[in-house]
Amino acid sequence: MLNLSNLKPAPGSRKKSKRVGRGNASGHGNTSGRGAKGQKARSGGAVPPYFEGGQMPIYRRLPKRGFKNPFRKEYGVINLADLRDFEANSVIDYKTLREKGKISSAVVLVKLLAKGEIDVPLSVRLNKASQAAIDKIVKAGGTFEAV
Repeated sequence: MLNLSNLKPAPGSRKKSKRVGRGNASGHGNTSGRGAKGQKARSGGAVPPYFEGGQMPIYRRLPKRGFKNPFRKEYGVINLADLRDFEANSVIDYKTLREKGKISSAVVLVKLLAKGEIDVPLSVRLNKASQAAIDKIVKAGGTFEAV
């Protein structure tokens, strides 16, 4: 019977590490399995995977195109269909969406889109919303406020 007193790893699953540099009789003495001389034989001589032997690397050979805006704002997207779980006349903001698990913690700014229908009046306070989403909220008797 298997219990804590006789637990041991499966046969062949554990392997002793190769001990190098312990004399020639061990079979891994002298150059310790690194071959003779050269950059890779030295300590700290590892080259990064993108190194191409000194030729002009591909990330420098290829042209760079476009423009990366350093001030770009990333919006997390939520749809009207995601607001079905809320009761009528409730206030929906960033905090309530986080509590209900509708947006992840990585999302900082939230934009509401018009996918889905809404039939209860809700007070929505988010960073942005599409015009179609705002129209649907107002039509259902709710309000939208940009914060």
